[in-house]
Amino acid sequence: MAVQVPSVMRRIRSASRGRARLPARLSPAKVRLVALLGLLGPGLIAANAGNDAGGIATYSSVGAKYGYGLLWLMVLITISLVIVQRLAARMGVVTGKGLAELVREEYGIRWSVLATTAVVVANMGICISDFVGIGAALGLAGIPAQLTVPIAAVGIWLIIVRGSYRSAEKVFIWLTLPFFAYPIAAILAHPDWGEVGKAIVAPHIQGNSTYLLLVVATAGTTITPYMQLYLQSAVVERGVREEDLAHEEREAMSGAIFANVIAGFIIIATGATLYTHGIHNISSATDAAKALVPVAGRYAEALFGIGLLGASLLAAAILPIATSYVVSESLGYEKGIGRRREEAPVFVGVITAMILIATMVAVIPGLPVIDLLVGVQVVNGLLLPINLFFIWRLSRSRRVMGEHRSAGLLDGAAAVTVVVTSALSLILVGVTVGGL
Repeated sequence: MAVQVPSVMRRIRSASRGRARLPARLSPAKVRLVALLGLLGPGLIAANAGNDAGGIATYSSVGAKYGYGLLWLMVLITISLVIVQRLAARMGVVTGKGLAELVREEYGIRWSVLATTAVVVANMGICISDFVGIGAALGLAGIPAQLTVPIAAVGIWLIIVRGSYRSAEKVFIWLTLPFFAYPIAAILAHPDWGEVGKAIVAPHIQGNSTYLLLVVATAGTTITPYMQLYLQSAVVERGVREEDLAHEEREAMSGAIFANVIAGFIIIATGATLYTHGIHNISSATDAAKALVPVAGRYAEALFGIGLLGASLLAAAILPIATSYVVSESLGYEKGIGRRREEAPVFVGVITAMILIATMVAVIPGLPVIDLLVGVQVVNGLLLPINLFFIWRLSRSRRVMGEHRSAGLLDGAAAVTVVVTSALSLILVGVTVGGL
């Protein structure tokens, strides 16, 4: 169906309270570009932020260990992520409040503080790993992390604190472009597309502990708490009106699908190269990139490096914002991207502190990244069930959501998603902590 540019332009003008007016005359190319940017937003950004350095490492491990064998799982996880993102976007539009603020109002300050504390701890760890990912990606080109990480940190801070929400959102959307490196890498790997299709529709499930662990880790890295926290608060800050609810839900769902298609291509790329050549043990995204060189050449390494850099930059920007949203909402402080320190001291302070700490830790030589990621994985595993439970309960509340509350098939699917995802998350905690 053709896009009606005039109606899209009106939607772009009205979608955010803080948005500047568009020029009266635009070239056809600029009109199409502005229209496209208006159709993209928090859903795409949140979902792609989940494909961070840890996520890429997990998907690469899946491809290297089992080839295409876990692609069927990505279909199920995509359905779950679509549901969760749709509910988070819907709550943001209807209530005009972030998730942490709703939890504080509906369940009290104790639950809010508990969730906030867990979010800060988990997000700090992931943020450090993503700044490490920035250094590692550029390290593939021989540039030291001690130079690249501080420069990236300053750039991220300026975009968030000194820019506006709209300018920051545009930068985040542009940072999704490097993700296209993974489909290109997968195509260049010349996979057996017949086998790929078969793996998607005909699961071959194994019963060993390694297979179970990767199943759980894949689900956990694809649906992470900070994604939903950012999405709902960003929808609120964007100022989306209730009449645009359907559009915002579609954007959130399409963003989830896009992000997981990218994840699928990472599995295909590593499955067609590393798995088929007997390289099964990958502990990081940079390990995967380096292992591709003797198998698929420098092009493949460069593509993985570009994807890792874009993913790490995006997540390193989103994590401080999501954390600051949660802290500010839980404590009732002013918030907003582009707010000055005098206007929102807590919001700006949390962002600044997270970026500063992550930068200082990420440039330490010999940092035990794997141990850090394991600890973060445990905290996220405990936090995700709480987060999903609140999303489900609040989204089905008539008092909170009114006529837009989830019911029927959507509510049932959300409940199943909460139960299954939470169970997998808690299994991962058990395996990680107790070796169960």
